[in-house]
Amino acid sequence: MLVIQQTSKLIDECDQCVSRFWQMREEDRTPDFFQEVKPHADEIHQLLKEWQQEANTWIQKNRPKYMHTQQIASAVESMEQFVVQSFYKETSKKRFLDAIHSTSYTLKIFERLVKEGVTDAIEETND
Repeated sequence: MLVIQQTSKLIDECDQCVSRFWQMREEDRTPDFFQEVKPHADEIHQLLKEWQQEANTWIQKNRPKYMHTQQIASAVESMEQFVVQSFYKETSKKRFLDAIHSTSYTLKIFERLVKEGVTDAIEETND
């Protein structure tokens, strides 16, 4: 299922952002915006846009109790910011890590709900 793959990629990107953040601090350098930052950010922004549409469709169809389209929108907005911030050593550590933690939590909950929904649907067809 596409939305599960997209969600998994975004969870991986959260981890990569943390690694990149520490690496940039360790290297003590400023990246080239057009060579490094923009191409990566554009790729992730496109994935986020597609994921948001898929996730919202899934939520409207399945109506999970504890996941709403506003949470998806907040995760997308936060991730759009911290993906870019992860390239810069000047980024505030606490705020950055808190944003990633929050977004990662939302993504993992969503992924679990989708996987459970898929499992429930398979079980229903087998009954």
